[in-house]
Amino acid sequence: MKYSYFPGCSFEHGGLAYPFQQSIAAILPPLDIELVEIEDWNCCGATEYISLNRMAAYALIARNLAQAVKTDGPKQMIAPCSACYLNLNKCDHYLAEDERLAAKVNVALAEAGLSYQPGTIKVRHLLDVVVNDIGCAAIAAKVTKPLKGLRVAPYYGCLIGRPRFNGKIDEPEYPVTLDKLLKVLGAEVVDYPMKAHCCGGHMTQISEGVAFDMIHRLVKGAADYHADLIVTVCPMCQLNLDAFQGAMNRYLKTDLHVPVLYYTQMMGLAFGFDAATLGIGSELVDARQALARIGVEVPPPAEETPKHKPRPPKEALPMPRMPEKEAA
Repeated sequence: MKYSYFPGCSFEHGGLAYPFQQSIAAILPPLDIELVEIEDWNCCGATEYISLNRMAAYALIARNLAQAVKTDGPKQMIAPCSACYLNLNKCDHYLAEDERLAAKVNVALAEAGLSYQPGTIKVRHLLDVVVNDIGCAAIAAKVTKPLKGLRVAPYYGCLIGRPRFNGKIDEPEYPVTLDKLLKVLGAEVVDYPMKAHCCGGHMTQISEGVAFDMIHRLVKGAADYHADLIVTVCPMCQLNLDAFQGAMNRYLKTDLHVPVLYYTQMMGLAFGFDAATLGIGSELVDARQALARIGVEVPPPAEETPKHKPRPPKEALPMPRMPEKEAA
């Protein structure tokens, strides 16, 4: 099966989600999935840009859809990042709904010799393709090292199930697609009530107290069900729950330790790949003890994790200056 492919910024080498990319590259050949990366793609704009400049944001996103039309590949495109998946589908939806917006976006695209007709490209999440195109039976046939004895909490996040711009992958409030996949891999899937709750997104940069409370609920929810791991489908979710778990513990005076890995890394382990090939070992919350339960050796980090520079005080952050009248 062949699909066009939009990797997104975080998947680049050295990017925060590069281990996700490594594991995707490992598991797709056994499943006979071929990805044709679209040429000269650009950032999808993440989530905030649309609130700053609607037309420019949709032109930025639509450029990727227009590039996919040019790519010598199928007109179904995989976006493994949940934020990219949502943005690309949102753009296609609103361009179809708003002719004036579509016309303005195409004027912008025309400057680069591009155009996009809504509905030309169907954007799909990788989880959807793996479970519904390949199927659980075919995946089970590739399992050589079942994850038996590993208790996992499936975490979907809030972006792939809602809003429904491109049909329905799963039930938005209590999805089960990832649960089914993990069971096929041999893992023991815990009944995780927080599976579709928000991780807070960029709230860590806006309000630490709110962000750490949201992260705490997710991590503690998994710990309360005695999960060895949280398994996620989204780079932003993985970043928040992994990179900020230590800061959350310090802030709330808790002592939680739940590693957070990608579902593609779990697939790779079940397919017989070693941890290093799948990018396992680069996460901040050490997964070695959890994976030792199923006989997986995780390589130690190549070097000590560099210490983060202290964040500047909030009053030092650049802020727009108000006119003197308004300030008064």
